[in-house]
Amino acid sequence: MSLRIVVLAKQVPDTRNVGKDAMTAEGTVNRAALPAIFNPEDLNALEQALRLKEQHPGTTVGILTMGPPRAGEIIRQGLYRGCDTGWLLTDRLFAGADTLATSYALATAIKKIGNVDIVIGGRQAIDGDTAQVGPQVAQKLGLNQVTYAEEILKVEDGKALIRRMIDGGVETVEAPLPVVITVNGTAAPCRPQNARLVMKYKYATCPMERTPDCPHAELYDERPYLTLNQWSVADVDGDPEQCGLAGSPTKVKAVKNIVFQAKESKTLTASDCDVEGMIKELLEEKIIG
Repeated sequence: MSLRIVVLAKQVPDTRNVGKDAMTAEGTVNRAALPAIFNPEDLNALEQALRLKEQHPGTTVGILTMGPPRAGEIIRQGLYRGCDTGWLLTDRLFAGADTLATSYALATAIKKIGNVDIVIGGRQAIDGDTAQVGPQVAQKLGLNQVTYAEEILKVEDGKALIRRMIDGGVETVEAPLPVVITVNGTAAPCRPQNARLVMKYKYATCPMERTPDCPHAELYDERPYLTLNQWSVADVDGDPEQCGLAGSPTKVKAVKNIVFQAKESKTLTASDCDVEGMIKELLEEKIIG
């Protein structure tokens, strides 16, 4: 059976190895000082989608992302790895969205795409760490959902068999299609970009990414696949009151950096005496044992 798969992906600031310039004076993430990357767990989700494409002839995989025009890079990175298409939600009305407004925007776009069998994304994004968007999309669309997925084992007879991590172990669940799946960062890593596909799609852009003096303007008439889908709030029949800041009830009062400092420290050698003493102290304090 062929499938229609939509991968939810986000362009995020790389907060994994932050330096002193990573935060603003107000305590918020300094996005201008950090490189923008493909959210790591969304790459794990993309790999699961591409594996299904290999297993089911005729399957299509598309990347759906929301952000400013530069977020079109996420779609290109998906195309370089084997995706067939992509959609960029970009509109000033989408700006400032919390998880509720983000999931609303994504859900309206998925409705516009139509006839989607599997929606798949990472468990959470590294800039928010809420793990809420995937489940909220499922709820807004009225779809089944499976979270903390490690591997999609198979899809047949209108059902997906999925291995997922839970507290204390692993379980295998079966969910009828259509389904929303969120994938852990411990799942299989995404394949590298394919050189042939990079050459094919390296000039692919959304209309808003282009400048008047674009050196490759003639290519977009000759090769329609180089024009990526770009949708506004109106394009997806969205309610402006449920998008961006207007649709975001989350209010952050303050953000503070907290640095834990040890009140006491000990320096131990590798001698048997020091090791035995440390173990004895840990046992007495009931830290271990």
